[in-house]
Amino acid sequence: MCYPPSSRPPEIPSDLLRAAAGVPAISGGAGGADVVLTSEDGGRFRAYLTKADEGEAGVVVAPDVRGLHPFYEELAERFASAGIHAIAFDYFGRTAGTERRPADWAYQEHNARNTTAQVMADLTTAIGHLRGATDARSIYVMGFCKGGRVAFNAAAEHSGIAGTVGFYGWPTRRSDDDASAPIDSVDRMHLPLLGLFGAADKAIPESAVERFRQALAARGVRHHVHVYPGAPHSFFDRTADDWKAESEDAWRRVLGFVRTGDPAARA
Repeated sequence: MCYPPSSRPPEIPSDLLRAAAGVPAISGGAGGADVVLTSEDGGRFRAYLTKADEGEAGVVVAPDVRGLHPFYEELAERFASAGIHAIAFDYFGRTAGTERRPADWAYQEHNARNTTAQVMADLTTAIGHLRGATDARSIYVMGFCKGGRVAFNAAAEHSGIAGTVGFYGWPTRRSDDDASAPIDSVDRMHLPLLGLFGAADKAIPESAVERFRQALAARGVRHHVHVYPGAPHSFFDRTADDWKAESEDAWRRVLGFVRTGDPAARA
């Protein structure tokens, strides 16, 4: 489990929030709405769209293995409060439907039937909807755990986006038949990439992160990979009090990247 059902996204540092004219900035989010989208193969899936008051930056949020949950909806709201349009999308509409699900739902069976092709098709649809429903023109893909892999692979599979951000997405092969390892797609990556990892991640060893970093450098992919000492897998998905300093720094790196296009920037 990537985060407790009751966890909420860490708040954005107050100096990075964007206030509307005459209205104080609110760290909790800007509100949003459910949308049901249809992918190229006819599959329908739920997404959660938030709109900033103004601006042309946008983020598509790829959740962890449990799909679209309130955590990621509120995360999208956080982006809108920082002046960035956002949409978070679900992976499991084809098998689990488009209705809201409880936080502790049994996702394992649905995840086993979820394919890389489906995820990438739905990602394309979510990108298109964000662009059509908002003023977003500079769009980034950001993912967590399973979604971190989605984001890394988007740097090779998608055109028309500005960059990708992966939080603790497994970068190398997990087994001999793993066909979606980002390190195997580095030769085709054409977008700037930001990778954020925890040094105490029991799922992703630092050696795997270093191999990924070296592969990106060898292929000339514009990138920045940051590893937080002592932080576990899903450090950003836990309560802000647990990993406050790391989460604040991650926000500054993500927003610095989205606002400048430089994966090494820090807001």
